[in-house]
Amino acid sequence: MDTTVYVPIDDGARDAVAPTDHVPAVRARALTKTYGTGQAQVRALDGVDVDFAAGRFTAIMGPSGSGKSTLMHLLAGLDSATSGQAFLGTTDVTALGDKALTRLRRDRVGFVFQQFNLLPMFTAEQNITLPVELAGGTVDRAWFDTLVTTLGLSERLTHRPSELSGGQQQRVAIARALIAQPEVVFADEPTGNLDSRSGVEVLSFLRRSVRELGRTIIMVTHDPTAAAYADRVVLIADGRIAGEISDPTPEAVLAGLDALRSLETPVSDDVTPAGA
Repeated sequence: MDTTVYVPIDDGARDAVAPTDHVPAVRARALTKTYGTGQAQVRALDGVDVDFAAGRFTAIMGPSGSGKSTLMHLLAGLDSATSGQAFLGTTDVTALGDKALTRLRRDRVGFVFQQFNLLPMFTAEQNITLPVELAGGTVDRAWFDTLVTTLGLSERLTHRPSELSGGQQQRVAIARALIAQPEVVFADEPTGNLDSRSGVEVLSFLRRSVRELGRTIIMVTHDPTAAAYADRVVLIADGRIAGEISDPTPEAVLAGLDALRSLETPVSDDVTPAGA
């Protein structure tokens, strides 16, 4: 990891934003997703039970085809479950109709994807405030100022996406995801289209948004270095939760992935097998 790029964060700030409510921000109960029928049926998720704490940065990792993106899509209400339940706070996302799901995704959830999805004709500021304006709301200028200051965008607000670097564009996308103050932000490979320096920059700002702004982030990634920016890593294999890593380091994450491949006792004491 290039420590010359990393933005140091005071770990003591984590306690300052720790939630007092013990209800998980997001949770899955017996969550299952299958595709196809008969012999062609594929079980992408197989009875997943997992909790994601509020005010924390959690990474989901696993081999290709393990079900990590499927899990995120079901938790976020972007896809429907075959069976089981996904909760956002106390709301059963799997029981909602289309209109209610649209409102939930608009008002309570933020998204950051590998593609920045910025509108090229709009400035950075216009891209950031667009979700609130489309919903007919009023932008909280104090919160907007906090976001752009924390994300280092104050000098870039009048620039259009073509005038920004990849890292700056992704920071604009993060601010856009946070502008409505959602309960949870889901990030799907947010550094996948960035060079290593920009990727470290974006990951640092994601972590700052949790520790300094009190946000809850759930990130899918294949990169052990990216996962090490999280407070916790959830490991998934063959559609099932296979373990987790607290206070992850790149080395511990690699060890956890090796343990998934061998399906033996984890090779690191920091890796907790599922059900242990």
